[in-house]
Amino acid sequence: MIQNIIFDWSGTLVDDLPAVLHATNHVFVSAGKPELSLEQFRAEFCLPFQPFYDRHLPGVPMVQLEKWFHERFREVQELVEPLPHAREFLVFCRERGVRTFLLSTVHPDHWQTQAARTDFGRFIDRPYTGVWDKRQVIQQLLAENGLDPQATVFIGDMAHDIETAKHGGIHSVAVLTGYNKLPQLRAAAPDLIVEHLGELRALLTRNEMRLASQLSTLNSQPLPISTVGGLIRDADDHVLMIRTHKWSHLWGIPGGKIKWGERSEDALRRELKEETNLDITDLRFVLVQDCIHSKEFYRDAHFLLLNYTCRVAGSAPPVTLNDEAEEFRWVELAEALTMELNQPTRILLEEVEGRKS
Repeated sequence: MIQNIIFDWSGTLVDDLPAVLHATNHVFVSAGKPELSLEQFRAEFCLPFQPFYDRHLPGVPMVQLEKWFHERFREVQELVEPLPHAREFLVFCRERGVRTFLLSTVHPDHWQTQAARTDFGRFIDRPYTGVWDKRQVIQQLLAENGLDPQATVFIGDMAHDIETAKHGGIHSVAVLTGYNKLPQLRAAAPDLIVEHLGELRALLTRNEMRLASQLSTLNSQPLPISTVGGLIRDADDHVLMIRTHKWSHLWGIPGGKIKWGERSEDALRRELKEETNLDITDLRFVLVQDCIHSKEFYRDAHFLLLNYTCRVAGSAPPVTLNDEAEEFRWVELAEALTMELNQPTRILLEEVEGRKS
């Protein structure tokens, strides 16, 4: 039974990626180097961060790099926001008497500012901040607080967090809300990967805080999961494409699970409204797909995918994404086929394109 939780901070409890990217690019510009795009930064940034700077800014003293970074970060720190489900998860821990710790690279001054601003500080029993290499501190944290490794889990968003958990002999859970993408996290081989803390809370509740039975529940689905997905067109015949963490940061279409007793078309209307805030009409069934053990999806699963096309109903409101998605684009079908698509979406688009000819 899980009795102790060690949290990473950045990308696990708060979204500080925009602020960190601003500050990092300030460092690069100050050193006479071009700025990094968000995609470049997410692909190349690592912890401990010394190798990252050695690779991009060799010869620049770390003292100078730190000075440039923190002077800019203080100016943009207001961009840091709590991640969805983080507060609820912290409350969940308090209600169940779970001891909570923080093990993070975040500077102690920045932690104090952000902890007060988010009100998350009161949920953390003991913070360990300003830690460059968490592997060097994990054993100290466990010993100082008398934590049983079998009852302790480290939750983080980067491969380094998973490596740290293994170094401490404790359980590890990776979340898809932060810096590393699914392939990087999967390569680190955590005990469990979840989309966000809301999913983890539900799993721990269902399994009475037992991580082992939770893993069994996730990886041994007794039946395929029936889902619906919709290729939405607007008045100009553009299609809506959505990028998500849980599909390896690839582009796809909105959709989700069919509830017990729910007609598939009703499920489609509900899911698309929840994920995009769009009402739809002119629903047309296209095809059904088997999606079994897809490596693109963040966990092992067997889906039965019912794919439709549809149109925005009436005067469409702006697209409003829920916390499952990262970004969206309205594009022509031909352009959509050139994007980095998950395989089920590519099959659907090719089928729709073929029916036009």
